[in-house]
Amino acid sequence: MEQGTKLRMRWAMAVWMTMAFACAGLCGHPALAQNKKPTAREVVAAIQEHVGIPWQKETVDTFKAGNPDTPVTGIAVTMMATLDVLERAAANGQNLVITHEPTFYNHLDVPEGMAESDPVWKEKRAFLENHGMVVWRFHDHWHRRKPDGILAGMVHAMGWEKYQQEENPYLFTMPERTVEALAAELAKKLGSPVVRVVGERGMKVTRIAFSPGSAGFARETHALEMDNVEVLLVGETREWETVEYVADAVSERKRKALVVIGHVPSEQAGMEECARWLKMFVKDVPIEFVPAKQPFWTVAVAGN
Repeated sequence: MEQGTKLRMRWAMAVWMTMAFACAGLCGHPALAQNKKPTAREVVAAIQEHVGIPWQKETVDTFKAGNPDTPVTGIAVTMMATLDVLERAAANGQNLVITHEPTFYNHLDVPEGMAESDPVWKEKRAFLENHGMVVWRFHDHWHRRKPDGILAGMVHAMGWEKYQQEENPYLFTMPERTVEALAAELAKKLGSPVVRVVGERGMKVTRIAFSPGSAGFARETHALEMDNVEVLLVGETREWETVEYVADAVSERKRKALVVIGHVPSEQAGMEECARWLKMFVKDVPIEFVPAKQPFWTVAVAGN
């Protein structure tokens, strides 16, 4: 009896040791460790793997601040990494910020003609450093994927899927409405009280072109030149370029109008779509869409 007890104890010890060694081997594997947080670099590698298009060598989709090898505690996805957005992300424990637009006031995130001692730029850099935050931009490849991630999110937010043309996803044919009604609808759906319009308020339209963000004079006017475009929706544009062009078209009695939505609201839903997409394959850390605020507000003028 004593010998049998000793044998059973030895067998139990051997099984326990085998399981312990197996667990040590498996749990130490980076892909299987349950408590291991991915680094910012690993999150970006996963994005590059899933975006569905070749990664370009020349791109603004790079790290803008922080150490890419920082373990990620939370991801904030945003349209623009304003200081307000960064403060909200830090308060929520999100130390990786994925932004669509520049963080530092220039397309390449190096403001031309601005000294590094500039107080605003300096304080923003210091905030990121003091909170151990990493910022990575996701612009070029989110636009280039099929379908364009920004456009897909915006069309969904506007509820315009059924009006979208198959041959050109930036063109829409919709039930007739006035330019004023169209602008009011967009202001409500996109949460932007600052929508500006060039054109006749009561002109009835059905053919719309959408150009989110800032496409520039050439692309905007080429869209307006099309016979099947009556209204062009843009994020922002220069007033002495496209705005003046449309104003002249209106004076010439052409059926053209321009609706300026604002850069942030014209692309914001596209980054909300990005947050939903990321959650499909980044499972180890919480992901939250952090909206950037519309920076403008309006002044009520008596008599208007």
